[in-house]
Amino acid sequence: MEHAFPKNDPIVTRAWCFYDWANSVYSLVITTAIFPIYYVALTKRPEGDLTRFFAWEVSASVLYSYALTGAFLIIAFLSPLLTAIADYGGNKKNFMRFFCYMGSLACMGLFFFTEQTFSLSVLLFMIAAIGYSGSIVFYNAYLPEIATEDQFDKLSARGFSLGYIGSMILLILSLALVLFPDLVGIEDKGLPARISFLMTGLWWFGFSQYSFAHLPENPYHQKAKGGYLFNGFKELGKVFRQLKSLPLLKKFLIAFFFYNMGVQTVMYVASLFGSKELSLPDESLITVLLIIQAVAIGGAYFFAWLSGRIGNTKALAVAVVVWVGITIGAYFVTTGTQYYMLAFVVGAVMGGVQSLSRSTYSKLLPVTKDHASFFSFYDICDKVGLALGSLAFGLTQQIFGSMRNSILTLLVFFVIGLLVLLTIKSKKLAATEELAA
Repeated sequence: MEHAFPKNDPIVTRAWCFYDWANSVYSLVITTAIFPIYYVALTKRPEGDLTRFFAWEVSASVLYSYALTGAFLIIAFLSPLLTAIADYGGNKKNFMRFFCYMGSLACMGLFFFTEQTFSLSVLLFMIAAIGYSGSIVFYNAYLPEIATEDQFDKLSARGFSLGYIGSMILLILSLALVLFPDLVGIEDKGLPARISFLMTGLWWFGFSQYSFAHLPENPYHQKAKGGYLFNGFKELGKVFRQLKSLPLLKKFLIAFFFYNMGVQTVMYVASLFGSKELSLPDESLITVLLIIQAVAIGGAYFFAWLSGRIGNTKALAVAVVVWVGITIGAYFVTTGTQYYMLAFVVGAVMGGVQSLSRSTYSKLLPVTKDHASFFSFYDICDKVGLALGSLAFGLTQQIFGSMRNSILTLLVFFVIGLLVLLTIKSKKLAATEELAA
């Protein structure tokens, strides 16, 4: 397959990594830190948290979960077809750019999120989530096209590390506005949070321009001849048939589905656990998020190094074993100090498991030009796993009445993922790891 440029070009790989710097601010500011706190404050009522979404009266916390789950399921449904169309037409960057702009503009629109614009703002929240998730599929698919296999682990770790650093910087700026509004003459209590949403969108949109300027347009010189929808389905069918004949790749997707279900659910409910079970204040919860982000930078590089010494799947297995320990430890956590210590360990393995999962999947792909289509299945496992993990966590809590019991459900996910992961033996991975070492 003819390539339009040499792999491992430092300008191209730097531009690829830099998109993590651009988009990760969404994950921290909107998904995890500032937006959830603002949403809870806006919907809090003396009589409960019932709110009106258009003509529907619903619990605000339930609506929040539905909005996120709905966004993830929409992109999980759309991404296989859209990635197949992108592979057929060789226009992956255009799709990535579209979702990036859609998500970043939606974040900017959240600047107008008030009680009067509540319903429309929830829709913008969903659009931002779809934009983020959609752009990530096409972004991940670039990795095997711009680098040789021996560079996958290092590049993936560098990308995640840049994302952690960038999102920390913007979160600190946002917190300065939220905690000290008087210093900049802001009297409206809700305005600092809304400014942080605007800054998130501007940051994402602005810094992504560097990536779009240098990432290749059509590395395999694809020449589409119309019929995008029909040929998209045809391309998707071809990739699905290939996937069925790749046992190692299927095993990895199964393992990833289960252990990532646990990882992502922990990240989404960690703040809720600290608030509900330990009664920690918002300031403490945000401090925990900063600890996790800071430690994750070193964790990503450490596991990239470890994979070069013992192999990708063994390094991932080490990370998942630590996650098993984290879930057991979380069950017994009773103090804020213990919670901080656990957050440090979470950060140490969060970056490693995320970056190594992406690079390991890239190494297991066959020789192909349909990278976006293959990564859509990776993304489906991620998004559906997150939706099911959150559902299982919530149902367990509802049945047994405690978030601690829900943690044991996540323990099961990690153990299943670990057992499947340990069955993956790949000569291809071993050869790549020898080169990396």
